[in-house]
Amino acid sequence: MTTVAVQRQAQRRRSPLIGYLLRRAGTSLLLLVGVTIVTFALTNLVPGDPVSAALGEGASQNPATRDAFIKEHGLDQPLFVQYFIYMGNLLRGDLGTSLVTGRPVTSDLATAVPATIEIAIGAIIVSLAVSIVLGTLAAYRRGLVTDQVIRVVTLVGLSVPTFWLALVSFYVFFLELRIAPGSGRISPSITPPPRVTGLYTVDYLLNGDAVGFFDALAHLALPVMVLSLVTIGLLTRFIRTSVLEVLGSDYVRAARAKGLPAMRVILDYVLRGASLPILTVVGVAFGALLSGTVLVESVFAWPGLGTYAYNSAANLDLPGIMGVGLVVGVIYLLINFIVDLLYGVLDPRVRIA
Repeated sequence: MTTVAVQRQAQRRRSPLIGYLLRRAGTSLLLLVGVTIVTFALTNLVPGDPVSAALGEGASQNPATRDAFIKEHGLDQPLFVQYFIYMGNLLRGDLGTSLVTGRPVTSDLATAVPATIEIAIGAIIVSLAVSIVLGTLAAYRRGLVTDQVIRVVTLVGLSVPTFWLALVSFYVFFLELRIAPGSGRISPSITPPPRVTGLYTVDYLLNGDAVGFFDALAHLALPVMVLSLVTIGLLTRFIRTSVLEVLGSDYVRAARAKGLPAMRVILDYVLRGASLPILTVVGVAFGALLSGTVLVESVFAWPGLGTYAYNSAANLDLPGIMGVGLVVGVIYLLINFIVDLLYGVLDPRVRIA
């Protein structure tokens, strides 16, 4: 076979995946436009007076000051005109100025988003590692005592309110036992690392600062533990169901009949066969961690996206609210795109769907 023929054959093998990725990227772009429309519309439907919230009760009573603020922010324009102004600013990377902090929303989010990503990544890694072991063990011990105990434990994890669990953890491990830091991302005596990624643990490592790294890691422990306990309950039950479905497959029975080691059957056949549905629920869980950590962040004074969203909503900070809504939408779109990409890599049949 000539070199040209080999190249054409390789290109044909790659083209389904490339076409699949292009379709998913185009769909994600359209959805992103939809996210901006929904975010803008819902934010402007929020009851309240953003002018009074921004200027205060005293200044907002002055007609000249009020009119100047309205004209400066284009609030006297029709909604569709305001939307196009918003999109024009958005394309330039301008999300407006926060009415609470007085800083650009992009600057606030550049600080808040990495803080939330740090605890979300830690929580999803711990949750997935524990859930795969517990879910697979429960499936293999179906109906036995081990299975029943794991199911009860996961049910408790799903039932316990996150806010209550965070408060109890804070009280026990910080106030009583004094074995974990109380709040914040680092201790007051520690200097923040030079910003590279915004993730303190990673930036400390890149800077070669072992003291800062372990301090940041210690501050991550309690928030990650709380979020993991809740997420483990969801993932374990789903992994158990997925593994049970795969265990009855012909190729798993054939692998067992060949006399393959049990661990190889689990890793190469069972978990690989159950990987697609597990991947879906992991993506959803990770998105929920990134967008729903406000209660945990409040307890541990973690300056993340949840805390910023709460402060923006409580003070009717419309630029901040729209910025958070847009970021959450982009997070879910990005996670779904990555999941779709992994689908195409793991299962070639998906590429032509």
